Amino acid sequence: MRRRHFLKTTAAASLAPLAVTSAVATQISNPEPLRKESFGQTTQSHDARIKELRDRIKPVTADERMNRIEKAREFMTKLNIDGLFFEGGTSLSYFTGVKWGRSERLFAMILPRKGDPQFVAPKFEADRAIEQVSSAKLLTWDEDKSPYEAIKQILEDNNILTGTIGVEETTRFFVTDHIGKEIGSVKLVSGTPVTAGCRSVKSTHEIELMQIANDITAEVYKSAVQKLKEGMSEREFGSVVSKLFSEFGVGGGALVLFGEASAYPHGLVRDHTLREGDIVLIDGGCSVEGYNSDVTRTTVLGKPTGKMNKVWDIVRKAQNAALAAAKPGVAGEVVDAAARDVITDAGYGPGYKYFSHRLGHGIGLEEHEWYYLVPGNKRPVETGNVFSDEPGVYTVGEFGIRLEDELLITDNGAKLLLPQAKSLEEIF
Repeated sequence: MRRRHFLKTTAAASLAPLAVTSAVATQISNPEPLRKESFGQTTQSHDARIKELRDRIKPVTADERMNRIEKAREFMTKLNIDGLFFEGGTSLSYFTGVKWGRSERLFAMILPRKGDPQFVAPKFEADRAIEQVSSAKLLTWDEDKSPYEAIKQILEDNNILTGTIGVEETTRFFVTDHIGKEIGSVKLVSGTPVTAGCRSVKSTHEIELMQIANDITAEVYKSAVQKLKEGMSEREFGSVVSKLFSEFGVGGGALVLFGEASAYPHGLVRDHTLREGDIVLIDGGCSVEGYNSDVTRTTVLGKPTGKMNKVWDIVRKAQNAALAAAKPGVAGEVVDAAARDVITDAGYGPGYKYFSHRLGHGIGLEEHEWYYLVPGNKRPVETGNVFSDEPGVYTVGEFGIRLEDELLITDNGAKLLLPQAKSLEEIF
């Protein structure tokens, strides 16, 4: 597998207890440290461990989704937005649990600031839509009619036909174009301050699900590296990783880079074969109830060289520097700079010369989501944000080393969801 694939699952649970005890992310305070269990321990059978994981999963509830809608309304009030418009997709699922693919036939939801969510669907899909929207109001349209008439009706019924409508950011252009032409009385604005404002601050349950995904990823990596052998291809090892994830009942995978390919953060097209002394970079994860892990570990087949150890140590120090800098109220660019300065001061600079990408990205229902730890981002991080912390050093023609862990912002600083790598030879 040359690129990661993150699939949804309803069967996984945590190997380690969640360090957060508050009811919502904004109440996170004084989290207890994660229990440092022995990943891959053999004191219980593989099947029993899988059962333990599956038995502990807690799906997102209807009450949680209602709380999310109320939080969205708070943002809408502050921003003078009268309604939100969604197509099928991740944000719609986040607020309602409705999962609907996109096609040329419009399925949409409008969430009024004052009023209940209302849906629009093709008429021949009505029964399938009702299965998901339940008792919510559903307007339908026939093949020879316009869905935008139904949207106009919803706006009129909620007295927002001349109001301001926030559009979820992934909405396709042809949809907003038709709304603008067929319902010219509304003002369309970005809905991102609302959707990102809600989704970027994780609840305790969301963090639990991400912790579960991370714990499974650690188990898989520990098992996978024992199967490395000279002569295997990146693709072959990627298949090993995917199979191990499937044994835990989750969909997951990894970007696998051997040797010189590791000097390119996302690798090369050619499938490389592993040789003794090669760097092995594994960047992947899985999805639990839609919530993702994203973990990178770098190791070596055989014994690392002195230079490999030296670079690995620099990258680990950079990860630590970002961890120390990440506190509520600190700008995203400051966290990036903390890691980047360590790498530059060690002779691998300036700027993006060797550390060629941002330090991190938000993560949750999507592997990459708001916000980013990158130069120029002056937005302060806040309690409940979860980012990747993934510094790297890449020397073309030689090798690259990256370490990546999820970084949770708490009231008192930041913590990683997994034990850090200890060396090139001990990845947890």
